Amino acid sequence: MRGHLFKLRANPNPHWNGVTDCEVLAVVPEKLLSYTWNSSGDEAGRLITVVTFTLTPTNQGTHLRMEQSGFRSDNEQNYQGAQYGWQKFLAELDRVVAGL
Repeated sequence: MRGHLFKLRANPNPHWNGVTDCEVLAVVPEKLLSYTWNSSGDEAGRLITVVTFTLTPTNQGTHLRMEQSGFRSDNEQNYQGAQYGWQKFLAELDRVVAGL
């Protein structure tokens, strides 16, 4: 699975075409998923970051940790956009899981 290429698609805007090119870096079933995040478009400035999801069993269920690393100091707009987007995504994920 390492090296597998895939694309994530979202709604485009004037600064971003909505396409994120990704490459799997690591997979440990039921424990870890890590992949590159390469947003296309003018505002992305060829910024490539790494997204990692880690699952850890707890007495109450499973703890999910999500981290996106690799932002440069000149990419504050990208960092703020990612922070906003991941908060929305994880809140929705929490809502979906709560409904199971």
